[in-house]
Amino acid sequence: MTKLLEKVFTEASKLPQQEQDLLARQLLADIASESRWSEAFANSQDQLGKLADEALAEFEAGRKSGRIGLEYDRGSDQSRH
Repeated sequence: MTKLLEKVFTEASKLPQQEQDLLARQLLADIASESRWSEAFANSQDQLGKLADEALAEFEAGRKSGRIGLEYDRGSDQSRH
């Protein structure tokens, strides 16, 4: 345990029991949340890599065909015609 965390626990031990319990619940919730986020991020790396590869391939295909930019249905934009 780090010196800073030891200091926090020493100071927290001086609080009333109800406040100690509140602080403990907050810390446990933060730790659990961080663990879930880290796990979700680690598990999504393969999918994110695939999506990035697809986006790059689509971009390259558009550049080679001369189609660069956003495509939209011109028929739905009647205000410009």
